[in-house]
Amino acid sequence: MEVISGLKVPSSLSKNTIITIGNFDGVHLGHKKILQFLIREAQQYDLFSLVLTFSPHPDIILGKGKVKMIQTLDQRLKAIEKFGIQAVLITSFDKEFSNLSSEEFIQKVMVNALNAEEVVIGEGFQFGKNREGNINTLRALGAHLNFRVHEIPKVIKDGRTVSSSLIRRLLQEGKIEEANILLGRYYEIEGKVIKGKDRGKVIGFPTANIKTENEIIPMGVYVSQVVIDSRTYPSLTNAGCRPTFGREDMQVESYIIDFDRKLYGQEIAVRLIKKIRDEIKFKSPEELSLQIRKDLKQAEAYFKLG
Repeated sequence: MEVISGLKVPSSLSKNTIITIGNFDGVHLGHKKILQFLIREAQQYDLFSLVLTFSPHPDIILGKGKVKMIQTLDQRLKAIEKFGIQAVLITSFDKEFSNLSSEEFIQKVMVNALNAEEVVIGEGFQFGKNREGNINTLRALGAHLNFRVHEIPKVIKDGRTVSSSLIRRLLQEGKIEEANILLGRYYEIEGKVIKGKDRGKVIGFPTANIKTENEIIPMGVYVSQVVIDSRTYPSLTNAGCRPTFGREDMQVESYIIDFDRKLYGQEIAVRLIKKIRDEIKFKSPEELSLQIRKDLKQAEAYFKLG
């Protein structure tokens, strides 16, 4: 998959395109439906598949406040690539871009620059200056500029519309199992294993501590999986400030069950599966160690170990 910064024509582009536009943060079940449709159309009509996405989030540029992203940009790109997309354009949603009218955006960017023959959008998609454009605008422009438009209905799961904003809220509330259902997979935190203070080792549970660029860290203790070199290992993960030892900076640390390799400097991913409990302050390290043993029994039962 070719990854391009800015509104540039992919070097591998040799035919008309089918394009979808959006933030695609989380690459959740709603995004999956859009991307699968796009790939089917691309294969049926011999079109070049292209995703136009944004970094940073448009709401940040437009002054609507900080948006904590579900995925890092690298995670998002890897997730999109799995669908077989041929190219992704990463566009900075700056003031100049935000001032393009809906007609200018479609004519100059989608048609003239990127040879759009088909445009795929999610239900409720708005675009152009002040979000003036919608599905009706697209269809009218499509009839005039000779491209087809497809609006993909929203995905409803357990009575709720799947959206990145809902998933962000669930993650921040620690409702990991609900978030995972809407994502269609386990929530992942990626990072490099760093040297900790060896407190886990002292109490009998050496952990892999990771330094991560992920912006949403759901606090608590979780049944989890650690992914190392594409292989998964059952684990128990704590995300928090380790209040038993005096409050520290936010840390993500995983005890990998029946694992004794050194991982310092290695990139790993932690998949949060099920929340066991909130992080709490214990009276002593010994009391914490006893609780971890209980937590570990839950994790082992989940994985049917022992």
